[in-house]
Amino acid sequence: MTKVAIVILNFNGKHFLEQFLPSVLTNSAGAKIVVADNGSSDQSAEFVKEKFPEIEVIQINENKGFCGGYNTVLKQVQATYYVLLNSDVEVTPNWLQPVIHLMDSNPTIAAAQPKILSHRDKTKFEYAGAAGGLIDILGYPFCRGRIFNSLEEDNGQYNDTVPIFWASGACLFIRAERYHEMGGLDEDFFAHMEEIDLCWRLTRAGYTIYYQGQSTVYHVGGGTLSASNPRKTYFNFRNGLSLLVKHQRFSSLTWKFPLRILLDWVAALHFLSTGSAIHAKAVIIAHLSFIKKIRQEIVKRAAVARLVKGFNGTTVYRGLIVFDYFLFRKKSIDKLKI
Repeated sequence: MTKVAIVILNFNGKHFLEQFLPSVLTNSAGAKIVVADNGSSDQSAEFVKEKFPEIEVIQINENKGFCGGYNTVLKQVQATYYVLLNSDVEVTPNWLQPVIHLMDSNPTIAAAQPKILSHRDKTKFEYAGAAGGLIDILGYPFCRGRIFNSLEEDNGQYNDTVPIFWASGACLFIRAERYHEMGGLDEDFFAHMEEIDLCWRLTRAGYTIYYQGQSTVYHVGGGTLSASNPRKTYFNFRNGLSLLVKHQRFSSLTWKFPLRILLDWVAALHFLSTGSAIHAKAVIIAHLSFIKKIRQEIVKRAAVARLVKGFNGTTVYRGLIVFDYFLFRKKSIDKLKI
């Protein structure tokens, strides 16, 4: 069996494949490389078959999103480790070895990520993952090296190897056995925060998630859905509520859920006040969509409760990151008590 399979899910990203596949081929000796085409209309699959015949191409007839696309393709890929890699990522020499060595050394590590820097400014961390994902008590995700839109410069402060709460889907190393044990990604998420949900299930099942700062990749970010797109706002707010209901204890939900709803409405009002009515509308639609599927969320909550063995919560930030960031102006990790 192949030890490492790098699986790149692509949707109309021919230009990214042309730009970044050479770095993957050059720096990934010994790994199997798969491009999974998610119903593209830009001839991406044909391009890869012609220009990179050494890469396996798996085609899906429709766009199933990040979650459905990977779930479909990974059933067809046999390996010990999967690396879920975005098409807009440039990898560096020796990017695989430190992470794989770490996971080999500790069988309880189910998933991990490298250091993710911005391709546009390689001195700074990138929004999607940075130096490892964390989460606060209300379920708001943030990263070492990135809190909301504040990005730190990389000065070696995160060249460490530490447990984290979630590993970024932009470059997610995961044991194939654990991926399938958890049932893969939750396809109701479609895209955004799905890796947080998967990592949350893994940690509740007794496994650990790690960051390996000795490996580096560069991520363009927003290649498929930019931050200015209201669809991204919709997914973030809808899926954030799904995370909360799916994983929080009922006793906590009685106060966390109303507070989260309130803060979401504050965010919507902020969008309105800054001339972004389309994003405010996206928040409202996200809430309505969540309400429509609340019964389904409760069913999934019960299923997760049966699956997991327990969760110690040691990688949860015990503060409220929204208040710390916007009220107390704590915009970097060194200002927080973590």
